[in-house]
Amino acid sequence: MATPARQTKTATDHHIQLLQGTQEFFPALIADMDAALSDLQFETYIFDCTGSGGLVAEALMRAAGRGVRVHLVVDGLGTGRLPEPWRSRMMAAGVRIQVYAPLGPLGLLLPTRWRRLHRKLCVIDGCVLFCGGINVLDDFHDPNHGELAAPRFDFAVRAVGSLVQQAGDTMEQLWWRMRAVRDVRHRRLSLALADLRAASAARVSARWAGAGGRGMRAALLLRDNLRHRTRIERAYLRAIAQARREIIIANAYFVPGGKLRRALMLAARRGVRVRLLLQGRYEYFMQYHAARPVYGALLAAGVEIYEYEPSFLHAKVAVIDAQSRRAWATVGSSNLDPLSLLLAREANVVVRDASFAQELRQRLVRAMKNGGRPLDPHEYAARPWRARVLDRIAFATMRAALWVTGNRY
Repeated sequence: MATPARQTKTATDHHIQLLQGTQEFFPALIADMDAALSDLQFETYIFDCTGSGGLVAEALMRAAGRGVRVHLVVDGLGTGRLPEPWRSRMMAAGVRIQVYAPLGPLGLLLPTRWRRLHRKLCVIDGCVLFCGGINVLDDFHDPNHGELAAPRFDFAVRAVGSLVQQAGDTMEQLWWRMRAVRDVRHRRLSLALADLRAASAARVSARWAGAGGRGMRAALLLRDNLRHRTRIERAYLRAIAQARREIIIANAYFVPGGKLRRALMLAARRGVRVRLLLQGRYEYFMQYHAARPVYGALLAAGVEIYEYEPSFLHAKVAVIDAQSRRAWATVGSSNLDPLSLLLAREANVVVRDASFAQELRQRLVRAMKNGGRPLDPHEYAARPWRARVLDRIAFATMRAALWVTGNRY
């Protein structure tokens, strides 16, 4: 069970706890929500109240009911308008809700609507941070596929330390900027100016911290479409270039650009063991088929690819040289695809700690052993022509969509 938020205020170094799936994530999250004293900030791409997701909604309402300021931001595509009666109940309890970039009548026909809020962040009392790839979505339920026989494979972290303030500040900025946009649309200019002043009061800094003492060295990497467009991708590239023994990446929607592909192939060619745990079940046409054209070059360079089959793989994690002093690991919301690396707001926690990296490595190795099907290069080369055509159509469509947005990948 998570340590209550009010007991973490004296923490000076980073302490990061790895959480796998909603069966570990939700109890820790709800325990800290129930201990919240003053402030609860929450952002998520999907907020689905089916099954255990409803327990998170109830915790938000309990916090608001006892006077905690509760801000909830959901994405306009991933969630949209929360369904009734949950929306009315939450608002009646005092939960303040905003929808990031509602689709509007033209939906995704407007390229500007492709920029989504994909990060999953929660900050409680400015003391505890939850960050990762896990939505508010029961692991045994899928909105498009119904009940799942095995839980979704995903990770998050619970963190205390100086990175919590960075997360809280950036969430506060987004909240008030969204309020300002809404007030401008309703011609409430004085309120919009007040909103912008509140946004500017939240100062965001991004520094390594917690290197001393017994805490972990950790950082929060944020991606947006303003000042931090390439931070997460550059962190991956730097860590891959410095790898000496082993790279393990688990990523749900894996369509790496040229720089990432070359970095992985170069690592494999210089003797680093590179293993990728990727989506093995069909979820979405574009993500499933657009990923496969890049497999050939990776396999030819010696990269090992495992397709996860027991359930949907939703993880966005990596661990490099876990069994050395240079151990590097990341857990977050960013896929290694153009939507995450070029268009969406994302958040990843990077940890430089051998014990954390080894724990994550153990879980990934176990998943590859028990649920990953190794992709044979000859089997890949001999796949049916119809599959190849679909792969090329998806890949070309993705590149064309990026061209429309003015991005190269």
